Amino acid sequence: MSKRILIVDDEPNIVVSLEFLMKREGFEVAVAGDGETALRLIEEKRPDLVLLDIMLPKKNGFEVCQAIRANPDWQAVKVVMLTAKGRDTEVAKGTALGADAYMTKPFSTKDLIAQVRQILDVA
Repeated sequence: MSKRILIVDDEPNIVVSLEFLMKREGFEVAVAGDGETALRLIEEKRPDLVLLDIMLPKKNGFEVCQAIRANPDWQAVKVVMLTAKGRDTEVAKGTALGADAYMTKPFSTKDLIAQVRQILDVA
């Protein structure tokens, strides 16, 4: 059974490349362009992992991460935060809210795949 990944980003070119990359790696992929849609899709699809941008319309990535961690039904959902903001305070905030990992844009696709595989424990 393939793992499900939810990509949450409001930049279409990033979504397209991430979606292509994750599908190529054999994952099932869903996409959300804002924080509210992301939460609805997490409820519906129960992804194994969420690739979560921080700068989002409606609800930002921090709010989405907080909502995921606050819901007992979603404890198994892994969160990788993607951001152009690599400042230590941002990383600390994401980690404090329960993100499993943090990748700063632009990131190498190889690093991202390695990170996703490690978190999902798939070889």
